[in-house]
Amino acid sequence: MKEKTCRASKVIKTGRVFPQDTNNHDTLFGGKLMRDIDDVASISAARHCRTECVTASTDSVDFLHPIRQTDSVCLESHVSSTGRSSMEVFVKVIAEDLLTGERRLAATSFLTFVALDDKGKTAPVPPVVPESEEEKYLFDTAPERISVRKKSREQSRKLAAILTDLKPWDDQPEQS
Repeated sequence: MKEKTCRASKVIKTGRVFPQDTNNHDTLFGGKLMRDIDDVASISAARHCRTECVTASTDSVDFLHPIRQTDSVCLESHVSSTGRSSMEVFVKVIAEDLLTGERRLAATSFLTFVALDDKGKTAPVPPVVPESEEEKYLFDTAPERISVRKKSREQSRKLAAILTDLKPWDDQPEQS
C-alpha cells in the first residue's frame, strides 16, 4: 500500500461564531466545537484511506483559550499516525479576533478513526509520512499516545463489564 503525506489528508474549515453558538459566558459552546472537530477529522480520515471510516474514539479535546463571538474559528486537521486499520487524526483550532487580527491557539484534539471495507470489516490504511516540523513531532510522539489510548480502552472495557443497562427506576432488588 502506497504511503501518503499528512498534507494529503489536510482539511481546513473556517467559520464565524454566531450568537446561537455561544453559552452563558458568551463563548463558543464546547459541544459545538467538538462536533466541528469530529466533522473535519472524519474528512481527513476518509481522504487518507479513501474508504468508509468511523470514529473509534475522541482521545482528547483540550480547550486552551475561550472563543468569543468576535472571533472566527479555523480548524485544521490531518492524519498524524496510522496503524493497520486505524488512523490518529490531529485537529488544531485557531481563534482569530476579527476586530484586531489577533490569532491564538484555542484548542487541540486527537481522534482515532477505523477504516472499513464494503462489508463493514476493518480495512488496511496506507502509512503516513510527515513532512513539516509540526507533523514530524506529532508522528514521533504518537507511540506514547497510542500506549495511553490502549490503557484507557482497557479501563473502559473493565468499567463496561460492571455497568448495567437497567432503567434507574428498575434496578431495585425484588421485594418478597
